[in-house]
Amino acid sequence: MRFRFLLLLGLMPLEGATSPGYFVPTHRIPGIGVERDDLSEAVLGIRTDLMIQSQTFSIMRDPQAVPGAKRITEDRKLQSLFHAAAERSGLPEQLLEAIAYVESWGDPKAESPTGPRGIMQVSLSTAKEMGLRVSSIIHYRIVKEKVQVRNRRNKLITKTVRHRVAYVASTRDERLLPERVIPAAANYLAGLERRFGGRDWAVFAYHCGEGCVASLLDLTRHARGIPPDQVTVARMFFSASPAWNRDLYSAIENQMQRDYSPTYWFRIQRAEQLLNLYRHDPDGFLTLAEQYKSDFPVGPRAPHRLTVWLKRDDLIFHDAGDIKAAIGTKLVRALDQPFYFGYLLHLSPDQPEELEYLSQASPSALGTLMYIAFETRRVWEEMKPAGETFQPLEVSSLVETEDDARRANQIEGMAHTSGQVFDIAYTGLPPAELECLRFILDDLGWEGYLGFVDDGPKNIHIGCAPTARDFFSAVFEEGSSKNNEPPATEQVAGQESAP
Repeated sequence: MRFRFLLLLGLMPLEGATSPGYFVPTHRIPGIGVERDDLSEAVLGIRTDLMIQSQTFSIMRDPQAVPGAKRITEDRKLQSLFHAAAERSGLPEQLLEAIAYVESWGDPKAESPTGPRGIMQVSLSTAKEMGLRVSSIIHYRIVKEKVQVRNRRNKLITKTVRHRVAYVASTRDERLLPERVIPAAANYLAGLERRFGGRDWAVFAYHCGEGCVASLLDLTRHARGIPPDQVTVARMFFSASPAWNRDLYSAIENQMQRDYSPTYWFRIQRAEQLLNLYRHDPDGFLTLAEQYKSDFPVGPRAPHRLTVWLKRDDLIFHDAGDIKAAIGTKLVRALDQPFYFGYLLHLSPDQPEELEYLSQASPSALGTLMYIAFETRRVWEEMKPAGETFQPLEVSSLVETEDDARRANQIEGMAHTSGQVFDIAYTGLPPAELECLRFILDDLGWEGYLGFVDDGPKNIHIGCAPTARDFFSAVFEEGSSKNNEPPATEQVAGQESAP
């Protein structure tokens, strides 16, 4: 309920906007895109809450989310350890539980392929800093290998050779002992809080590392638009863009590509809330977990939000007849005026007569498209990239039939049979505009308004959240009512409009 209340704030029209000659919706989402440059405390609070709520997907999509919550909250030994560590360190017990939940699902024997181990997922170097004992001894084993060699007659023969191979056997690893690692991790976090001056930065550093956070904290302190008394992880995350605070933006993006560390504090906040839900309403927690299960065979974890938002009952357009029957009700025609709306239809049907009904989508999908184009163009204009002209975003796919999706054998193709998703082809976009597009998709995605994934090397596959469909449908209705531009038959920004 909290998420839906905050989402509705985006329906409030913002007054005073003047039209720059292209579609500017009065229904706006506060703090998105160029509006990051002037975030009030109220808007920052809304963005932070939405970001925390959006972390539900990252946690609940995992099959271990339910057994992990049970382990963390019901294991008496673990509960005693968390309580004692919290009292000694001065940190909240719930914070320590949340970190253990996100890091290992409460499994004392958990091991990461990258090296960290134990319930708190501590690396070897950090373990030494915590004062944990990790000792090992080198052993050797003999392995046999068949190799081909040449004999005296210069003929290839197979010969068995033996090698002595060294391997490391741990004799004691206190990272795997909850009674040692939980208090050690709590004390380490308390030290990070003293060093960086904030609990949010300490939690960030637990995942990203002290050097990483020291660098980002310094960039945040010198960033434009961040008051000296509000240097927080949330301000850091929401105060950078391709257009300003460029160094901070680039540093955040580098860490996001590495391990999503800049979102870690938000994720821990949500983990605290989810563990509290499990304690007080386990049935409600299980109901929530069911909502984040995919209806499709996508592996043990849903790869992106669209795979849990779209259900089998959404895939209703099996053939051309289904699409034609829904036109004017569930589906509406995409408005093809590239300069005004900022997107260009570039559909490629097998037969010319198919173009009419394949140019349809749900109002919410088309409103999402309009909004993305609007916000992308605003950031691009703020960047003022030299040598570039804004190119309308190329829409390569809207609604499709199940028959077409199966013929194309595309991984994401079936989602188009819902009418709720669309594809944008990005290979023809200038570099700065492509960066702006991806920034806006991230900005809206982290707030839970939409999901997206690269569909092959050329297209981005996009759909809005079910809870945001009313908002984006309102954007589409507004765009339709303002649709007073001349027909899109002229050349726009160097591209020819689709017929």
